[in-house]
Amino acid sequence: MSESEKEEIEEAVETTDTEAEPVAETIEVPKEKEEKAEGEAEGEIEVVEERIYTIPLHHVHVVTPRVRRAPRSVRDVRAFIARHMRAEEVSISNEVNQLLWARSINKPPRRIKVRAVKDKEGKVIVYPAKAA
Repeated sequence: MSESEKEEIEEAVETTDTEAEPVAETIEVPKEKEEKAEGEAEGEIEVVEERIYTIPLHHVHVVTPRVRRAPRSVRDVRAFIARHMRAEEVSISNEVNQLLWARSINKPPRRIKVRAVKDKEGKVIVYPAKAA
């Protein structure tokens, strides 16, 4: 490298060091987000009802062809929870979905223990039951 190139690099390094501003000072939080933080967090729900169920899925192995068992078990969990919790909208969490698909499409579990949480709007979310 020539001396002029070295000088240019040194000048560039010096100017970037002196002109750099802390990132935290330049970011402003919009008022809308501040209001949400004061009220409720976005991920929290107001629980109206919570129940634990052991859902039998052994009929899936008898009725359904081997390559359709896991999707059928997901539908059956959703239908079971909708029937027992009297809800129209049922969401299944990723953890429950992973439990149902853990042994691939051919061999879902024969039964699964879940915790169903109903919020004030009537929506039900299904989580795996905590091991006690």
